[in-house]
Amino acid sequence: MKHIATIAVLTCLFLLTGCQTDTEVSQRNSKSANLTSSPNVTDRIVDVSCGQCQFGMEGTGCDLAVRIDGKSYYVDGSSIDDHGDAHGDDGLCNCIRKAKVTGAIKDGRFLATSLSVLSSEE
Repeated sequence: MKHIATIAVLTCLFLLTGCQTDTEVSQRNSKSANLTSSPNVTDRIVDVSCGQCQFGMEGTGCDLAVRIDGKSYYVDGSSIDDHGDAHGDDGLCNCIRKAKVTGAIKDGRFLATSLSVLSSEE
């Protein structure tokens, strides 16, 4: 009789710990998704420059980066050479400029659907 009661208690514990509601599973999945991506950025004015030269990011060579909410991200979908002479006086390796961007942050990178560096007067 003692063994039957032990088996019944263990069976109940096993069944209770293995059950999760769909809400618990979806909350856990959405939390892990937020670690790699964020909401879309639409027509936002941000800092843009060379990630290595101006933002102090790790890497080799000169690569386009944006700074959004104080965090720097390398850009996919546009290159530093698409925006003039990077090493000119007002080039992106020598100064931080403003740009109007649309895209999304995913896996620690900014995926640009549009990136337009603003003129110095804007």
